[in-house]
Amino acid sequence: MNVAVMVLSAIQGYLFGSINFGVVVSRVLYHEDVRTKGSGNAGATNILRTYGKKAAALTLAGDISKGVVAVLIAQFLAGWLLTGGSVVTSAGYVASIAAVCGHLWPVWFGFKGGKGVAVAAGSILAAQPVVFLGLVLVFLVCVFASKIVSLSSIVVAALYPVFTYFWSMYAGNDVVLTTSCAAVMGAMVIWMHRANIKRLLAGTEYKFGQKKD
Repeated sequence: MNVAVMVLSAIQGYLFGSINFGVVVSRVLYHEDVRTKGSGNAGATNILRTYGKKAAALTLAGDISKGVVAVLIAQFLAGWLLTGGSVVTSAGYVASIAAVCGHLWPVWFGFKGGKGVAVAAGSILAAQPVVFLGLVLVFLVCVFASKIVSLSSIVVAALYPVFTYFWSMYAGNDVVLTTSCAAVMGAMVIWMHRANIKRLLAGTEYKFGQKKD
C-alpha cells in the first residue's frame, strides 16, 4: 500500500506540475506562446518582462497553487489510505519533486517548461510553511540587494536543504528524508539556472530596471 500511495502521489504531482500557467496565460490572454519570447522560459519572470505585471501575477499565483495542491492531495491520500505519520511526510515530498519535474518537463506542453521556482515555493509552503517564510525573506533581501531574480532564486535553492535540516531537527521530523528531498529539489532548480549562472559569472545577467539592448 505504501508503494501505491507514493506512485499515486508522484503521478498526480507530475500532472499538476505539468499545467504550466505561463504558457496558459500567454496563449489565452495574448494568443502567443511565451516560450518564443524573451529568454524562452515559461516562468513568471519572462512573463513579467514580456507581458507585464498582471500576466506575471496570474502566472505566479497559478504555479505556486499547483505546488500547494499537489502536496495537499498527496498528504490526504497518505492519511486516508494509510495510518499517516511519516508516510504523509514522504508522500508530500514525493509529490513536491514530481510537481517540479512536471513544471520543468510538462507533458501537456511538449516537455518544455519553466525553471521550477514558483512550483517549488508552493510545495514548500504546503509541506513546510516555516521554512517557506524563511526562504521568502532571504529571496526578498537578495532581490533588493542585487536586483537579479535568478541569483536570488539560486541562493534560495541552495539554502533550502540547509533550512530544512535545521527545521527538521527542531520539529523532530525525519532529517535524512526531508533534507535529501530538499536537496534534490534545490539541485533541480539550480541546474535549470545553469545558463543564468554563466551570465552571472560573465556579468551580463539581466537586472530589474535595466534597459534591454
